[in-house]
Order: sequence, then structure tokens, then C-alpha cells
Amino acid sequence: MGSYARSDFLFAQPSVATGVARLFDLWGWFDVYNVSRTPEQADARALYSDWAITGQELKRAIVRFGRSSPEQGELFAVRHHSR
Repeated sequence: MGSYARSDFLFAQPSVATGVARLFDLWGWFDVYNVSRTPEQADARALYSDWAITGQELKRAIVRFGRSSPEQGELFAVRHHSR
């Protein structure tokens, strides 16, 4: 289905290297999170991401339903429109 929306941009993205570095980070310098300019922008980004994921999950459910029940699936056929 292509690329998927993500809902984790407000959280830190740890890696193995940062995990090891945290062992020696006694003052919490590695606690860096993704930030937005304003609280409103952060809320808007989170809300957009949540609805994008909801739409993807609905589309996935409709496609799966269409595969499991072809006669009913025609009612909910997902059509790709070219832009």
C-alpha cells in the first residue's frame, strides 16, 4: 500500500549507539526530543498524523474485507484515482 504515516515524531528515536551512550550520560544530555515551534503546531502535526493513520487502517480493512468476501467487497472497492 505504499508509504505509511507515522505517529512517533514526538518521541525520541533511540539507536544502539545512543543506548550505549546513555550508560554514561549522568546529566541527561542525550534526552533530545523532536520539537515544534509552538504547542499549536505540535498539536496540529499530531492530529494530522493520527487521522492519516486512521485513514490507512480503514483502507487496509476495506481491502482485506474485499479479499475475504469478493461479492460484498465490490460495494467497497478501493479505486486509485490518478491526479
